[in-house]
Amino acid sequence: MTKPSLPDLLHAAVSAVGGTERPGQVTMAEAVAEAIDDNSHLLVQAGTGTGKSLGYLVPALAQGERVVVATATLALQRQLVERDLPRTVEALHPQLRRRPQFAMLKGRSNYLCLHRLHEGVPQDEEDGLFDPFEAAAPTSKLGQDLLRLRDWSDETETGDRDDLTPGVSDKAWAQVSVSSRECLGASKCAYGPECFAEAARERAKLADVVVTNHALLAIDAIEGAPVLPQHEVLIVDEAHELVSRVTGVATGELTPGQVNRAVRRAAKLVDEKAADQLQTAAEGFERVMELALPGRLEEIPEDLAYALMALRDAARTVITALGNTRDRAVQDEDAVRKQAMASVETVHGVAERITQGSEYDVVWYERHDRFGASLRVAPLTVSGLLREKLFTERSVVLASATLKLGGDFNGVGASLGLAPEGTTGDDLPVWKGIDVGSPFDYPKQGILYVAKHLSPPARDGQRSDMLDELTELMQAAGGRTLGLFSSMRAAQQAAEELRTRVPELPILLQGEDTLGELIKNFAADPKTCLFGTLSLWQGVDVPGPSCQLVVMDKIPFPRPDDPLMSARQKAVEEAGGNGFMAVAATHAALLMAQGAGRLVRATGDRGVVAVLDPRLATARYGSYLKASLPDFWYTTDRNQVRKSLAAIDAASKAAG
Repeated sequence: MTKPSLPDLLHAAVSAVGGTERPGQVTMAEAVAEAIDDNSHLLVQAGTGTGKSLGYLVPALAQGERVVVATATLALQRQLVERDLPRTVEALHPQLRRRPQFAMLKGRSNYLCLHRLHEGVPQDEEDGLFDPFEAAAPTSKLGQDLLRLRDWSDETETGDRDDLTPGVSDKAWAQVSVSSRECLGASKCAYGPECFAEAARERAKLADVVVTNHALLAIDAIEGAPVLPQHEVLIVDEAHELVSRVTGVATGELTPGQVNRAVRRAAKLVDEKAADQLQTAAEGFERVMELALPGRLEEIPEDLAYALMALRDAARTVITALGNTRDRAVQDEDAVRKQAMASVETVHGVAERITQGSEYDVVWYERHDRFGASLRVAPLTVSGLLREKLFTERSVVLASATLKLGGDFNGVGASLGLAPEGTTGDDLPVWKGIDVGSPFDYPKQGILYVAKHLSPPARDGQRSDMLDELTELMQAAGGRTLGLFSSMRAAQQAAEELRTRVPELPILLQGEDTLGELIKNFAADPKTCLFGTLSLWQGVDVPGPSCQLVVMDKIPFPRPDDPLMSARQKAVEEAGGNGFMAVAATHAALLMAQGAGRLVRATGDRGVVAVLDPRLATARYGSYLKASLPDFWYTTDRNQVRKSLAAIDAASKAAG
């Protein structure tokens, strides 16, 4: 039997999902198939509307090896498992003569834990167990959530938090879930045979395609205990997010509250001497943290070093004691012990990591109004880790609408641990980058407007001329505005001011409702505007006339006092590179490319991306940032833009 051709398979899959074939999608599918065949790696930039999920799923399903697909967002995970994969598998079945199996796998805390649900939560303050169902008044929000979770546990097949609608609060979910460290293990748990997380793992072991998230992929790579089944092909979608997700997983944190929780959990299980030693160390750490000022610690101050060593040693003593003692008086002892062990091990691990003081780690203090001070440690770079763990034993395809920054893939490649494209060497992963373009005609569909006449943004300064400009642009557009701000404070100030200036245009503000509700309401009414910060730069998909003006208040460079970013910048400079371009400009380019990508989501969309920061037109790095954006028609003429917005608004009203 002849092997079915890739174009035929792609055609069948595209027809099944009701899409149209795009030249870029065909190019992408062929490049993915080639990378898998050669056991090499591919970075592929596929603009919005290319149909990139089919561009990688079809060649991946066709080659017959096991594939892991890791995505950054829940929305894409669900789309793959509920829509794209079922239809694609059915469409390819007649030609492939097989039906590849697929499954979703997430971290353990995403699944309902039956042991916790039925036995209660080991409680810090009291002896024995606390039954959240009896303690939470059934009339309270928490009580209602918990009762709903109990009912849901009888009918759900997956136990996956994301399958519960409407959702419940984090506080309620924490009562019925465990982290992997707190889990008793299927063999020791009375509910092991029915465990939802274990069932998901078993399904993943049998599947040909496993859909997971970047965080679990990072845990799999970093912690050395394999969570994902053995696989020959890894596809990372939304790959522009990977470095920050991996950094997040590799970041450790210590707070006085967390240390005190560990003390309380362990105290009832170990002898008094070990408990007192940990209590004393916790008090010493808390005293140091009360005086902590936010910022990077290039060297660990002496008082902090002593406090951390005391914590480390006391935690080690308690871990040994926890392993050696048994106390039958403690109800559900195994679960209580496991939770205590997890807390103390985390404290020990972070204290030891900071005390050892690796030159590859960055340590800093943070202060939150609500949570007080925390001590954090993160890797200076994750590129070496990714190169070693990601690119050695399988073919990796990284896909995103934004991977090509400033005209090439080398910036993103470097952050992933890849040498510049075309470099050869013994241990260097072989890769290539391709840009398959977009089905949209950007110069005809969109305008990039830079407000060159405005004053440059000053740090924390009020920008009244920027607000004047924003007001005029929104009025010309008749609403329809997505405002992307570099900080929450800037978004709040702008919303407050513009609600009084243009009361006829409703303004929604991030944080005033759930993101899903805000986006739904924004899409429903063309006059409505939506203001917000980081998650809106990437999470909004509103095609049509409701989003015809995307405004960025300023170039989103990292804050100058961001300890991790400034440490990374300094390290590049010390190695002879340009730290600003490698770190700050790359960070800004990625966000701006994502933000500008909110404008044109369909072939009929028209509109303006307005950047209210003159530096995009005047600074030397401006051309690098512009080269990272879609190829819109470019202008700095404010009158031209107002006319264009008014014309687009009039055309939408006429069509509506």
